[in-house]
Amino acid sequence: MDIWKLFFVALMPVLKVLLLTAVGVFLAIERVGILGADARNHLNNLVFYALNPALVGSSLAKFVTLRSLLELWFMPLNVLLTFIIGSVLGWLLIKITNAPKRMRGMILGSCAAGNLGAIPLILIPAVCKEKGSPFGDSNACNTRGLAYASLSMAIGAMYLWSYVYHIVRVYSSSKDSDEPKLDELPEGAESAGETTENLPKCRTAPLLPLKEPSLEEGHMEHLELDCVVPQEKAKEPFPSNVKQGFQKVIKKLNLRRLFSPIIYGAIVGFIIGVVPPFQKAFIGDNAPLHVVEDSAYFLGESAIPSVTLIMGANLLEGLKGSKVPVMVIIGIVAVRYIILPISGALIIKYAIRFGLLHSDPLYRFVLLLQFALPPAIGI
Repeated sequence: MDIWKLFFVALMPVLKVLLLTAVGVFLAIERVGILGADARNHLNNLVFYALNPALVGSSLAKFVTLRSLLELWFMPLNVLLTFIIGSVLGWLLIKITNAPKRMRGMILGSCAAGNLGAIPLILIPAVCKEKGSPFGDSNACNTRGLAYASLSMAIGAMYLWSYVYHIVRVYSSSKDSDEPKLDELPEGAESAGETTENLPKCRTAPLLPLKEPSLEEGHMEHLELDCVVPQEKAKEPFPSNVKQGFQKVIKKLNLRRLFSPIIYGAIVGFIIGVVPPFQKAFIGDNAPLHVVEDSAYFLGESAIPSVTLIMGANLLEGLKGSKVPVMVIIGIVAVRYIILPISGALIIKYAIRFGLLHSDPLYRFVLLLQFALPPAIGI
């Protein structure tokens, strides 16, 4: 294929993403005010709880079978390698820049996680639909590509909430953090009826906060707070030490976040795709319940433009300026755009040489893309 033709095939999907992002920025400016903080928050919840799970579940159900699942075994390992290499590079960046303690979790998270959820779902369909795409028929490419991107998103979500979230939480709640403590609140807080005893104990974990040190609303990923409001003690149905032990285990494992709506959507998709009776019932034009799968896919398709608009709206705050040190920004960009892509190219090259990957070039492209994603927009 001519090099210039290939260049334009690669360029057009990126331009589509940038145009939609620009629309999101326009809708978020104060004069327009359509995608303000509250609107982004509501749209973000809609994407997180309904659109993304529908897209992930329907895409996996269409493509993933027991045989194809065995062929895709390298993807979880590939994502794990991106997290491990990114964490090591993030740790080196912290040492080199001597970053403030309050930002170390954000740096590690940004270098390790990347934007594994949203960007593949945006870029891969755009690449497949582009005329002259090297991945063959656009419809088949789009179906396989969304399945690969959905699997990547589901795996990334599990790593994000089981690994990155805890790194960010540990640093943000560290006693050595240079953030203001509750006992350093300005005078007048107690006079308003709030003391450190009756305030909820909350921990927030920004990955790339849009404004330091507070956390802006409207991030692309869903953020929950661990809040414990003091309540009167109730009678224990069984010994308190046993109950506290279970609570500590559940809190450390953080199972509620690990099984996010995206994971539930992926589980449903896997079950339908892998179990033959369910596949015959839901998948295909002649399936008796194909309308359910078609409706879920139709709903999920709206996740891609919605996520892109939110991304653009969130970028508006960053364009106004950031208190993140310039050297930290340069370091994260170097890790995500230079060092990790080179590492990924070497890993995929040797994986192909040793016969660990099947021959689908789109699958290999997705694996390479996982190493070249931009820093995570938010957690």
